[in-house]
Parts: sequence; structure tokens; C-alpha cells
Amino acid sequence: MRPDSPVTLAVIIGAHGVTGEVRLKVFTEDLSSYKVFNGGALTLKSVRHGSNGAIARIAEVTDRNAAEALRGTELTVPRSALPPLEPGEYYHADLLGLPVVSLEGEALGQVVAIDDFGAGDVIEVERPDKKRFMVPMNADAVPDWNAERLVVDTAFVV
Repeated sequence: MRPDSPVTLAVIIGAHGVTGEVRLKVFTEDLSSYKVFNGGALTLKSVRHGSNGAIARIAEVTDRNAAEALRGTELTVPRSALPPLEPGEYYHADLLGLPVVSLEGEALGQVVAIDDFGAGDVIEVERPDKKRFMVPMNADAVPDWNAERLVVDTAFVV
């Protein structure tokens, strides 16, 4: 992934109240450490926890109609704005779209989704025939990955 590629940190899921606040589905632990989104088009003034996601005030949004109009808008930052990773860590955005190969080098498909059902990340791989399979993102199932490809142990391929 290029350093200037946009990474989605949240998506606006609706309006909150009448003063222009928005409800967010957040994909990061601390959204408040980012202030500018979408190439400078949106500025985060404040964010707080709500009962259904986060509640945010965006400087450019001043009423409920403007907030509703942004429903579905992704809040993105450049990849370079994210903190550096420790060895063995990854950002979901870096894995999505990666080609997947077996230990033997056989092409298996590409990463199309990453889910966490409570026991850690699970990688969803789509084969060329459009069928999908899921693999836990751990050292047993995925012994190696880098910016070019993800390697899956064939014992985990269904």
C-alpha cells in the first residue's frame, strides 16, 4: 500500500440530534488523535462514545440535514498518518486485496475481508472461481505475509 493511499477509520452512519452531530462506526481504537479527514474536506472538532457507536462533531456540518446528507461517508486519512507498526502487527487495509498463496506457491485467491468474531482476526479469501474460505490470522495458518502476498498453510484451506 502506498503511503498516500487513503485508509478508512470511520464511516458516518447517521445524524445525532438537530445541531449537526453525526453517529460513527469507528474502525480504530482512538479516532480523536486524528483531526483532518478526506484530504482536508472534514475536520473533527470532538468525538465521544455513544450507545450506538461514536458521536462526533465535524466543523463543516452545522445542522441535521447536512449530517444526514453525509450518511455513508467514509472518514479517511493517508496511510502515512497511521502510527508505525511493531513486528508481527498489520493494518487490515494492508492485507485487503493481497494475493494468497499456499506454502507450495500455488495461487489460492486474494484477501477480500477481515473479520473478528471475538477470538482474533479471520481472513476471508476469495478463490478465482469466486468461492470463499476463511483462515485464522495466526502463525499456524498464516506463517508468512508481506506487502506482496499472504502465505496460507494448506491444512487450513477448505
